[in-house]
Amino acid sequence: MPICEANPWRIQYFASARCLPDVRIPTEDSDAWTWNPRHRWVYDRIAIAQSQGLDAGPHGTLPPRFPVFSKPIVNLRGMGLGTRILRTPADYDQHCTAGHMWMQLLTGPHVSTDAAVVGGEVRWWRHVTGLPAGGGTFDYWTVHADAKPALEASLGRWIATHLGDYTGLVNLETVGGSIIETHLRPSDQWPDLYGRGWVDALIHLYSRGEWTFADRDRRDGYSVVLFGRHGVRWRHPSRRQLADIRALPTVSSVQITFYEDRNPPSHAMPPGGFRLAIVNCWNLEVGLAARNRLRTYFLSALRARNLDSTLGEHDLLPIASGAPHRRLFAPSIGRTQDPARVPTPSPGAPSGTGIVP
Repeated sequence: MPICEANPWRIQYFASARCLPDVRIPTEDSDAWTWNPRHRWVYDRIAIAQSQGLDAGPHGTLPPRFPVFSKPIVNLRGMGLGTRILRTPADYDQHCTAGHMWMQLLTGPHVSTDAAVVGGEVRWWRHVTGLPAGGGTFDYWTVHADAKPALEASLGRWIATHLGDYTGLVNLETVGGSIIETHLRPSDQWPDLYGRGWVDALIHLYSRGEWTFADRDRRDGYSVVLFGRHGVRWRHPSRRQLADIRALPTVSSVQITFYEDRNPPSHAMPPGGFRLAIVNCWNLEVGLAARNRLRTYFLSALRARNLDSTLGEHDLLPIASGAPHRRLFAPSIGRTQDPARVPTPSPGAPSGTGIVP
């Protein structure tokens, strides 16, 4: 497939796309790094920080102040792997790790931005914010219809300065307006929420170097995530059950985000939970209800196979704000959430989560 997607649960977004065989469009950072030798430096997070005047350095050099945020200098697998806050020099000495870096601790909204770039000029923006649930996990993401003019102006200047000869999609993650990560690819979790014709425009960008997306039906969308606890051999819901979820009004797509035939530790997952499923939808309440229904399907599948006799309702707690949904084995808080990613919830979002100790 010219749109090179490694995850089978996301091929659904690109399977019907028509693309010339010699056009390669990355959705994975490993491919983007390999195919962009001129611009692959952006995967060096120290370089990204220093390009903005932020304090940063490799482990083994002394931060000027604490706390700092620690993470791998390069991470092509995502999911917040190897991240933590180092609050004191003693923390730093204990966790000093080859290949890792520190950077100043940022606060403010965590925004994931996709930008379509032609010769260093941004022709299209889309911004997404996540409601954090602890341990590097997120409860759900909001794909915003509205623009963010101040952020777009800042990121546009950075792209023009540092990626002036680049054409393609760029994903930039920011906290408080500062870039913490740059990816030479689009986000592949929610392309269906960008609107009809977006994938065709993506192909045209990489094959012709032009951006032609009309973006006529732009509206808010939601990507609702279901996590389970680590150490369980989870099973997929049946095809009929998944069809039941997809048939719900305003549900756009469902992803079951793990390999049933692989051992759980072989998956790249955040420490706060094992990601089971994602529901992309246009109505948040429907998405939360769909997640709750998926939750019952996963529990039933485990019980039917007698894989975990201790699994029960007592392991589930409601959202503290009273929102009408419950997380499956809500993750414990505080170990690796990126603050270089300390996000601010979207307006109107639930204010907290029920946590299983």
